[in-house]
Amino acid sequence: MGFERWFNRTLNQVWGFIEDRTGMPKWALRPQPEFTFKPSYWTGAFVVNAFLYQVISGLLLLLYYQPSVNPTYTACGQPVGTLSTSPAAWCSTYYIVHSVPMGSLLLSTHLYGSYAMIFLAIVHFFRGYYLGVYKAPREFSWMVGTLLMLTTLGMGFTGYLLPYTQISLNATNVGLVLALRLPYAGPLIGPLLLSDGTGQGLLSRMFAAHVVLLPLALGALLYAHIALFESHGIAPPATSDPLQRRRFTEEEDKKNVPFMPHIFFYITKWALLYIGLLIGIAALWPWNLPTYAGDLTATGIVTEPDWYFLWLFKFLDFQGVTPVIAIGVTTVIILYVLFLPFLDRSKATHPRDRPVFIIIGTSMLEFWFLMTVWGGLTPGVAITPMEVALRIGPLFAANAVVVALFHWRYRKSYRARMAARTGAASTCPGAYPSSLVGGSRPSVAEASARD
Repeated sequence: MGFERWFNRTLNQVWGFIEDRTGMPKWALRPQPEFTFKPSYWTGAFVVNAFLYQVISGLLLLLYYQPSVNPTYTACGQPVGTLSTSPAAWCSTYYIVHSVPMGSLLLSTHLYGSYAMIFLAIVHFFRGYYLGVYKAPREFSWMVGTLLMLTTLGMGFTGYLLPYTQISLNATNVGLVLALRLPYAGPLIGPLLLSDGTGQGLLSRMFAAHVVLLPLALGALLYAHIALFESHGIAPPATSDPLQRRRFTEEEDKKNVPFMPHIFFYITKWALLYIGLLIGIAALWPWNLPTYAGDLTATGIVTEPDWYFLWLFKFLDFQGVTPVIAIGVTTVIILYVLFLPFLDRSKATHPRDRPVFIIIGTSMLEFWFLMTVWGGLTPGVAITPMEVALRIGPLFAANAVVVALFHWRYRKSYRARMAARTGAASTCPGAYPSSLVGGSRPSVAEASARD
């Protein structure tokens, strides 16, 4: 025990010296309440960790990658010095996988890391959606986060072509057709994406977007998102109380856990776990490089995007759904999510108090999941309207019924509880928080303990 006290005292002195000399309390992120030390409160930080790994692994891959569609003298499974018939972009990817030390692991972790980043962004989005974190005063933070998610999907789309395989080229061409159908924006972004209409022009534009333009946009949006987070703080727990404050006061912040070193080491722990899992998965299931674009010997290649765009490709298989309709539906969904804070004007944040928006959100989640699985199992297979109605209709109907029943049951019991508390408060003043019986607002701590 004597050594432990001496060690802790010495560690505190060393850390106090670092804080004093660096002015760390002035530039470190704001403190956070103790109840936030759960993984569900840090899904946004997990996305940031994934992004940082993508930046580091991507920079290492740039040391070997050649963004060119021209044949090159390189070892692409052929004798060294032989002019390969495959594009340099594919050959350099082949070289990374087969000749660079740990190259296969590096490329596989970068690919799987992009999947993980998109998946974590989706988890972060739906958590915020269900818990109503987009409500005042965090409307702009939600909108910036929505743009962040769209930019992340753009990173995945542009990076898919870079190995220059036949399957990635086919999927990119389909995606470009959809992008050109965007109202107003399509004719503007078409020349930017297609360049001079050649394969080299397309690859160069995708490479520039993936390596320079989108990372810069992602970094700027991430800075804005963190700045807004610092301004308003973490959202308090979801509550049914419309009078609940939506931000912490300065006095409450002083009582919270400081970012350095506590929160920093907490996030670092999860970051190291993420990297360990990523490396383990990549080592067990390394990515296999498909055949190169233009391989005349390849047959039976089915156009199929990565999993996060499978839902949209399967949507195009519906009879009667044209690219214009598909991109129109996608645009409506994006606009709904972007302006959600101004559509849902209720004061309460708990899911049970927002049945209409919960039904819409759950329907979107069900549709995305079903279409993703459906697209993976039967890519390119046409779907009749009757089959669509039989598969999707019951899901939406069951979702609406279940949410409506839970909301009705909750409102009935909630009114009974409020009536009982009002009666108890009138006979026993001070028995319940005043906000529950029409008085002043409770503190954030009271609300978090109650919910």
